Amino acid sequence: TKLRKFALALPEASEVEAWGHPTFRAGKKIFASFGHHEDRPCITVKSTMPEQQTLITDPRFFVPAYVGHKGWVSMWVDEDLAWDLIEELILDSYRSVAIKRMLKALDD
Repeated sequence: TKLRKFALALPEASEVEAWGHPTFRAGKKIFASFGHHEDRPCITVKSTMPEQQTLITDPRFFVPAYVGHKGWVSMWVDEDLAWDLIEELILDSYRSVAIKRMLKALDD
């Protein structure tokens, strides 16, 4: 619920179910998703490879299958994880896929 509320508040963001779970998109590009891995809830966001490598030194994060080789990172959300960090990662992910019009609306 918190992910949905935050993600959909971003300019032109939408929610689309894909692969059996919600994905959040800026236009047609995914910037976040919610799902389960090993029966645990997780959020996946787009990041850079260097950022991914830094984050996965923390056991709350892991490299997701299929998209991890492109820098995406997943975080467990059934543990105590600071929501401000989640928001920051979602926002960075959104910024990496949003077009100029969306970024302008965000910054205004």
